[in-house]
Amino acid sequence: MQKLNAELSRLYLAPSDGGTRSICLSFRKLAGDGEAGHWERLCTVANALQAELGLPAPAVSISGAGAFGLWLSLEQPVTAAQAQEFARLVCADACAEAEAGVVPGSLPPFLNQASGKWAAFIHPGMGVSFAGDEGLDIQPPEAGQVAMLEGLESIAPAQFAQALDQLRQSAGVVVPPAHGVPATRTAASDAADDLLLKDATLEDIVNFLHSKNIEPTFRFLK
Repeated sequence: MQKLNAELSRLYLAPSDGGTRSICLSFRKLAGDGEAGHWERLCTVANALQAELGLPAPAVSISGAGAFGLWLSLEQPVTAAQAQEFARLVCADACAEAEAGVVPGSLPPFLNQASGKWAAFIHPGMGVSFAGDEGLDIQPPEAGQVAMLEGLESIAPAQFAQALDQLRQSAGVVVPPAHGVPATRTAASDAADDLLLKDATLEDIVNFLHSKNIEPTFRFLK
């Protein structure tokens, strides 16, 4: 578990002196969603985070009990109030639940005690195949979980400040302009197609894992 713990720490765990480096957006099925409406809402938000806000690609997860998740990593801790405001504004039009200041025990992978299934990070292209059964029957291989995380980047402080300001403006929230925070866009905004959101074929997934020197099993790939 050493490599996996290192990746989780790199992306999501904050120092013990306060603040948070992680924001999780949860997407559960709502009335009228059909089989995959919650997945489609996740895709809309994931694309907006990159194409409209210029943020790095988030991780994608299944909860083990009826929900998908987007995991945003912050390079530097922010206050709980800032994280919650950001999550609320992002979720305003997506009917998503937000959790800021995620505790280590809620980070995938873990066994969901309520359902008996495993929460796990997944390849974004596999998401729709989990709609209606958002969990794994067996513990996901550590190497596969590491592969889903090791290429991800954290949101830099200036990126977060700019994105939060943009969300506030879109929502009509009047906030005094920040000083000393340069506007910035990243290459992620030019590469939104790299995250999702076209459904991947089994061959695509196998090739991705092979590129990470991982031999997949069909039980893991579902």
